[in-house]
Amino acid sequence: MSEQLPGSILPLPDREYQGPVGFDAKKADADFPALTAKRPPKSAPNVLIILLDDVGFGASRAFGGPVRMPTAERLADAGLKYSRFHTTALCSPTRAALLSGRNHHAVGMGHITETATPSPGYRSTRPNSAVPLPEILRQNGYNTAQFGKCHEVPVWETGPTGPFDHWPAFSGFERFYGFIGGETNQWTPALVDGVTAVEPSTADGYHLMPDLADKTIDYIRQQKSLTPDKPFFIYFAPGATHAPHHVPKEWIAKYKGAFDDGWDAQRDRTFARQVELGVIAPDSVLTARPEGLPAWDDVAEERKPILAHQMEVYAAFLEYADFHTGRVIDALEEQGILDETLVYYIIGDNGASAEGGINGAYMLTTASNGGGELETVEFWNEHLDDVGGPEAYNHYSVAWAHAMCTPYQWTKQVASHYGGTRNGTIVHWPAAIEGAGEVRDQWHHVIDIAPTILDVARLAEPHTVNGVTQIPMHGVSMAYSFNQSDAPERHVTQYFELMGNRGIYHHGWTAQTKHRTPWDVVSKAPDFSADVWELYDTSVDWTQSNDLSASHPEKLAELQQLFLIEAARHNVFPLDDRAAERMNPAIAGRPTLVTGTSLRLYPGMVRLGENVALNVKNRSYSVTAQITVPADASLDGAIVAQGGRTGGWSFFAEDGKLGYHYNYCGLVRSTTVSDRAIGSGDHLVRVEFSYDGGGIGKGGDVALFIDDEPAGTGRVEHTHPLYYSFDEGMDAGEDTGMPAYEGYREWGGKFSGKLDWAEVALGDDDHSHLIDPEEHLNAALRHQ
Repeated sequence: MSEQLPGSILPLPDREYQGPVGFDAKKADADFPALTAKRPPKSAPNVLIILLDDVGFGASRAFGGPVRMPTAERLADAGLKYSRFHTTALCSPTRAALLSGRNHHAVGMGHITETATPSPGYRSTRPNSAVPLPEILRQNGYNTAQFGKCHEVPVWETGPTGPFDHWPAFSGFERFYGFIGGETNQWTPALVDGVTAVEPSTADGYHLMPDLADKTIDYIRQQKSLTPDKPFFIYFAPGATHAPHHVPKEWIAKYKGAFDDGWDAQRDRTFARQVELGVIAPDSVLTARPEGLPAWDDVAEERKPILAHQMEVYAAFLEYADFHTGRVIDALEEQGILDETLVYYIIGDNGASAEGGINGAYMLTTASNGGGELETVEFWNEHLDDVGGPEAYNHYSVAWAHAMCTPYQWTKQVASHYGGTRNGTIVHWPAAIEGAGEVRDQWHHVIDIAPTILDVARLAEPHTVNGVTQIPMHGVSMAYSFNQSDAPERHVTQYFELMGNRGIYHHGWTAQTKHRTPWDVVSKAPDFSADVWELYDTSVDWTQSNDLSASHPEKLAELQQLFLIEAARHNVFPLDDRAAERMNPAIAGRPTLVTGTSLRLYPGMVRLGENVALNVKNRSYSVTAQITVPADASLDGAIVAQGGRTGGWSFFAEDGKLGYHYNYCGLVRSTTVSDRAIGSGDHLVRVEFSYDGGGIGKGGDVALFIDDEPAGTGRVEHTHPLYYSFDEGMDAGEDTGMPAYEGYREWGGKFSGKLDWAEVALGDDDHSHLIDPEEHLNAALRHQ
């Protein structure tokens, strides 16, 4: 069938002129083929994919949860709810699977990009034999654009010099505006326009969510004004509601008191509402709270207001994201194209995130860098009003995450169970879908979206693109179910695997084994041979509540064997449950952008992420700079800074003096200032940090030098063992994003003198290899 559709071989050849050739151009009558050559069939619809982040099945009111999402409900009322739609349990793998139509290991995305290894299923480098959907659509005449989160670029390719092969702008998207990594500060995001880093607006109240909506609306209007004969494919993936949960205070106020009775009561309410809505079977069973999560009644009374407020902030962030998503929908309606546009609203790229710890986190870096004990009840109460604002980098308790995955077991990261992989999804396309407000129970997976879009656009799944034979897509089209509520499902087999958590779905049955617990950051992972498998008949047990492994051993054995077959087919092996070790590229075996022991920086080199700059953690290092001080000897601002409010350091000038500041997890700070002014004119300035050694995250001594003469000393007691920030970077001549040092006179820490160059040089006492996997077990997964 696909051979009869256009686009089976891409690129399409340019159309040759076949008309007569005259002698005199003034008398010639020829058309211009280039303007009409590449267009999909006229019936091909506009497509808008909306992908939210870290939202469990039981969060949105559209699927029975407590959070008001009027846009989702509006689309569901005029469209379809898919109640058995699945993701991969983690963001990078889900995104790679969605855009490629292939299983995530098959395109090298077995985990997040920050933990890539040389194994084929975990390299994070999508092969050119799996060209993604936007490139297929672009070559068939669609206009294509992405706004928001990417998190598919190999970390060693995220620098300003590329290579850009895996960036959105070179993966089929003609327009990209958003961020490349896994998370970003909503108040000062690390933005990219195309392949160029850009700084967000400094206007009061700036927030990424409305900015992304604005850019998407502008694109829709422009596209329909200039090329109305071309359909568009827009991928709107704002990154909400991934941590940090940042949202304006007036939105938080809307949920005041809504969660005072705790997560257990909320699960009960959500479950009852889900049954009422028909998004779970009427005889479903609410699964039990996992061992290790406290009952709300057992939580200390002094902590309850703190925990309840964490959920208020999260709920506000989710509703805020839905509101601005609604503005995009309004723009389609304004253009008169809403009903003719195929809209997918996928409420989460995985289950709710259980990465905030049992007590939640005010500053997320404390969880993986050893500073959790600093966030006491007294600290929380002092800073409670700051949660959600630019001063915090906050996340809620894992117990709230579990409640947001009602009625299923487990959460994000746990690919074995539906709490990690089942996400409410809405399809809206009134021009082609006859029903409205209906529920579809057919079993589907994120790899089904690309085949669906090609199917409805009447385009072939290409077998050859740019001369490369393509891996066939693994998904199936969902279009068969659009107008047949009782149609037999076509996606009948699907494996799941993430960090050793693994499972298999086959004709209604599921077999699975949970290998790791996301919030357990102490225990060592068990040997794979010790894993215990469970078995469920989900045709009668919707929520995986009745384990049949003991009574049906033959069925379990059959599905275990099927998992092995599917895993072998799709590059799942070797299973890799390492966490902190894979954060270190030397241990993981992946490339690094910067090699050697020094890095020369020049003004304008900013937002260099931790994976494209030298790693100065757990060792001695120095920063040397050639500067010119103004004639009046005044001098302020950052010479070199790394990290931000979540943690980092700054080599700076203040009131004409030299300084070094270390920020430990945003909670403990130390500043060393020179004993004299630098003075006007040209100078060579330097800071030396002498690491104590004896392990990771230790302290060190600070020494300042002006023209090689000692100028002051100081002390840092604790340093970051693993990372400063997933979105802040190393900057020369300023401190972009949130400041690592709060003492700058000017926002952004702009250096007021002239910086010729700066050089970061490593000592020879690297202690990174001493990272203890038991002590920092979950670090590689934290916040992703």
